[in-house]
Amino acid sequence: MSENNLDVYLAEPRGFCAGVRRAIGIVEDALEKFGAPVYVRHEIVHNKVVLEYLRGKGVIFIDDLADALPERPVIFSAHGVGLEIIEEAKHLKLNILDATCPLVAKVHKQISRLEESGAEIIVIGKKNHPEIIGTIGQLRNPEKAIVICSVEEAQKINLPKDSKIGFVTQTTLSVDDTAEIINVLKQKFDNLMSMSQSDICFATTNRQGAVKALAQKTPNIIIIGSANSSNSRQLKETALKNGAQKAFLIDRAHELDFEEIKGSVGISAGASAPEELVEELLQELQKHYDKINIHPVCFVKENANFKI
Repeated sequence: MSENNLDVYLAEPRGFCAGVRRAIGIVEDALEKFGAPVYVRHEIVHNKVVLEYLRGKGVIFIDDLADALPERPVIFSAHGVGLEIIEEAKHLKLNILDATCPLVAKVHKQISRLEESGAEIIVIGKKNHPEIIGTIGQLRNPEKAIVICSVEEAQKINLPKDSKIGFVTQTTLSVDDTAEIINVLKQKFDNLMSMSQSDICFATTNRQGAVKALAQKTPNIIIIGSANSSNSRQLKETALKNGAQKAFLIDRAHELDFEEIKGSVGISAGASAPEELVEELLQELQKHYDKINIHPVCFVKENANFKI
């Protein structure tokens, strides 16, 4: 009888990025300093396990600032908020702590500069994603922003070819898909302005690069992350577009059908998924296979940290 062994290719980097570590750290510090409850507008990051952990500590997640008790701290999530929300918080005299990722805050500054320059503004990203809502919310006239998330939508933009155009991007998009959209814009408009080639953050870029490397090692890829996490979904799509035959996006190990995994598997985790979930999955794999052989696949060393 042959052994049921499994080769496990483990992506590096994976899991928490610097912005997520900073955001969660701000919440934990607020709990320690002020005690519970602490309010967070929107989900601090898009991960079910992290949210459950923080709820257990006394965090209350709200969508409406009016739902917060005025004497308690209110934290803005890592995705950032628009100017209207900031003004509302001042009006309500709330004690605000801002956990906006510094790289998202950088995009906020860029889109404000583009508006000041008088450019028509294109935003590449998911229209209803909280990061995009916050980014557009930096504008004095948010309705003027054109939001697109595909090549087809880019091709349909109805502005004169010689228009002064500025663009920013969501930080958690597919690197390859975004490059295609930007190339369309470059061909379509003569005066295309941007503060950078794209605003996709280094953590997103690095994790997608590592998953591409995994897909060259094994046809089976597991991404740990929540379904509403943009960067986690993009990792699954990146795997499928770069050689993987099967790609699974799961919150926890128990969601996986181990019968579908034969011979080898690659594992990564979205930027809002804690490392403990990777360890949990590895422990579960050990129960289903005679032996697992772990092979690190390092795309790049990542050691960035953002101060709280």
